[in-house]
Amino acid sequence: MHEIGDWFQRLYETTGLNFSVFYDAYDWDRYFGGLKMTLLLSVTTILLSLIIGAVGALLQGSPSMLLRLPVNAFVVVFRNTPPLVQIFFFYFGLGTMLPAVEAAGMRVPLLSNVQWAIISLSLFAGAFNVEIFRSGIEAVPGTTLEAAEALGYTRLKAYVHIVLPLAIRVCLPALNNNLVNLLKTTTLAYAIAVPETLYAVKQIWSESQNVFEMMVVLLCILVGVLVWLMHRWERAMRIPGYAR
Repeated sequence: MHEIGDWFQRLYETTGLNFSVFYDAYDWDRYFGGLKMTLLLSVTTILLSLIIGAVGALLQGSPSMLLRLPVNAFVVVFRNTPPLVQIFFFYFGLGTMLPAVEAAGMRVPLLSNVQWAIISLSLFAGAFNVEIFRSGIEAVPGTTLEAAEALGYTRLKAYVHIVLPLAIRVCLPALNNNLVNLLKTTTLAYAIAVPETLYAVKQIWSESQNVFEMMVVLLCILVGVLVWLMHRWERAMRIPGYAR
């Protein structure tokens, strides 16, 4: 680790490229703290949005109008409003309507800015996932569901164990794109003072005057790693010859 730090220090001295997070312990601690918060936001919102998408797609295919209408309204509202507006609505709108609670002798909001960011981003990405899952489910041949029911599966069990796994494989490229976009959208949590990566990077470049270098670090490490993971996931779940 010291060798890496020494190399980046020499790079700064010889070229002026100031990647201070790799040789300055204080900058690294701030950057790593932001990275951990982004990881928390990303993992939590990705899992919640996948659950919202799967449940919403199931309800969207229900024969009951009372189940379909709320899901359709949810998709329309959250797909057609900017995510930053949604974050402000939850944090500054709904957040001020909730009662405060006592904590360590102080009155604090019932939900923190991090929790509101998770709720808002999960609902935003979940609305897109509903449509993505729905398209995947519709791509699964109807004879597959009929065969499952002939084997004794209930509609719910056939959906969970057969239709949904196949649908995920069909819609995985679109799903991966949405999840990568969700990771990029987590930077909007900066607007309500969530100390994620962009928040930390902004503090670093304000003091070190290395905007270009910190943006390179932000883009390469944050988005590049997730794109690689999603590509690996897509290859691992591929069924040779299916949906060709």
